[in-house]
Amino acid sequence: MPEGDTLFRAARTLQLALGGKEVTGFRSELVKARNVDRDFPVKGRTVEKVESVGKHLLMHFAGGLTLRSHLLMNGSWHIYRQGEKWKRPAHRARVVVETADFQAVAFDVPVAEFGTARELARDPAVASLGPDVLAEDFDEDEAVRRLRERSALGIGDALLDQRALAGVGNVFKNEVCFAERVHPFTPVSLLDDATLLRLVRTARSFLKMNVVASSGAGMVTTRRTDPSARLWVYRRAGEAWLTERLAP
Repeated sequence: MPEGDTLFRAARTLQLALGGKEVTGFRSELVKARNVDRDFPVKGRTVEKVESVGKHLLMHFAGGLTLRSHLLMNGSWHIYRQGEKWKRPAHRARVVVETADFQAVAFDVPVAEFGTARELARDPAVASLGPDVLAEDFDEDEAVRRLRERSALGIGDALLDQRALAGVGNVFKNEVCFAERVHPFTPVSLLDDATLLRLVRTARSFLKMNVVASSGAGMVTTRRTDPSARLWVYRRAGEAWLTERLAP
């Protein structure tokens, strides 16, 4: 499943292409989105803002209408200029938002539904999220407090709980725990607040690092240029951990 940095970059790209532009065409293969568009047409509205919140992508339209999408395992948003050939077959397109210049296409996205700001605020999928690790106003103390509330969980599972802090997935969970020398199975109850704070800050640091990294280069947490050593531990089970290989 894409992690918070991937959604952040997707939202940033969509904002650059669509932000402030009038929608000239909209279609969806998902019933919930299609039904709302029938009653409250998206065509003719302006895309006011596109943003990510944890692993959710929110596309805000004029008139108080917001499209929330979640990529789950296989979904992705693509941007094409009008007339440009799509890189995936049309039958995999679940949502298409068009402006005079661009087409934003959501391929294989299983969740895309509209709501008003009030409905979004009440939607458990969004309203229950913890502090977004990539948000400018990220509250690290609140994130620590929410992790502490999950005292019976292993810290790895607690970091994955989007209600504690939003945006961390399996890759960053493993990388953060390794970087801070904390076993992911360690119960939260055995960790002091200083350790939890270090984990939270490292999670934020790693995700921010990947926001500015090239999206085509793959995730990176080691700052090393060797493609085989861009991550410390994820999918590297069974390797001999030599000191020189772990050196910065």
